[in-house]
Amino acid sequence: MTINVNVKKLAQAGLEGEPTGPRLNGVFRIFAKWKAAMVSRKWVAQQGIEVFSGPFQGMRFLERSAEGCHLPKLIGCYEQPLHSDLMALLGSKYDFILNIGSAEGYYAVGLARVAPETTVVACDINPKALVACQELALLNECDNLKYHEEFTPEDFDTYAGSRVLVICDIEGAEESLLNPQHATSLSGMDIVVESHECFVPGITELLQQRFAPTHTVSTIEDNGSRQLKDMPGWYTKLPHLDQLIGTWEWRAGPTPWLVMKAKR
Repeated sequence: MTINVNVKKLAQAGLEGEPTGPRLNGVFRIFAKWKAAMVSRKWVAQQGIEVFSGPFQGMRFLERSAEGCHLPKLIGCYEQPLHSDLMALLGSKYDFILNIGSAEGYYAVGLARVAPETTVVACDINPKALVACQELALLNECDNLKYHEEFTPEDFDTYAGSRVLVICDIEGAEESLLNPQHATSLSGMDIVVESHECFVPGITELLQQRFAPTHTVSTIEDNGSRQLKDMPGWYTKLPHLDQLIGTWEWRAGPTPWLVMKAKR
């Protein structure tokens, strides 16, 4: 796997001038993503595309993700701090799960497998991502999915009166979408949202304030570390840096989750 020409250009541009911390971090991120792709290819060659562990263990995945990191999803440690809270919520037996910002469908299809009696709605503004999600659903023989492109505050009213779990990861746009003043039906829905504090400073506190009257709100922080058990022997023999990069989720900064359970 040769270094892409664009990777070289970006790295060279980052190294020009004084080698400050932010410059070096930028260059390191470029090469770390490239190295992560190499480790991911090695995993696929050795282990295949079945999710190794975690709540979606056994799900057949894709050889590459539509967006963001890939190997943490195959390992099953992707967004690990959220796992126990998410699985506890699923005990509520929802009518619908709205996965807003579904990308290639890791959560949408994973949840469709875990909760086969629930209708999962995969929502993404990228048509290619929705196509990948449909392919993933077919690969896993899931027929309880629906698909939706851009999701607006008005769309929540379609599901008013049903038991609904909203899972939202939309890169900072949660500020405008998740507003109970514009979508009153949100007051009765359970919500898990990735709060992109690194893109919209103060968004976490804003969402906490918005939903405190109607929801019990808990915050889940993530320091990036992952606990891995019973990993393949060949993987544990990789250089330590490769193993760290393998579980790295490419986050540029703080992205805590808010788990908001409706009070009624």
